[in-house]
Amino acid sequence: MINQSLKEWRKSRGLTQVSLSKAIDIPQSTISAWENGVNIPNMADCIKLADFYEITLDELVGRNFKKNW
Repeated sequence: MINQSLKEWRKSRGLTQVSLSKAIDIPQSTISAWENGVNIPNMADCIKLADFYEITLDELVGRNFKKNW
């Protein structure tokens, strides 16, 4: 689930919700809502998060996609 993946990425970087909030200019309450499954980030916010973590959007949302063709 995306909420768990978002939380894992944040924690893997040693960030609190507050520190992430300040780094990407998104309210801490919004980050909390994402991580608790109350809401999901829009595409622009997903891109902002992926850029911040220097990962792909697939990685951000916990998607493991492999082409078999």
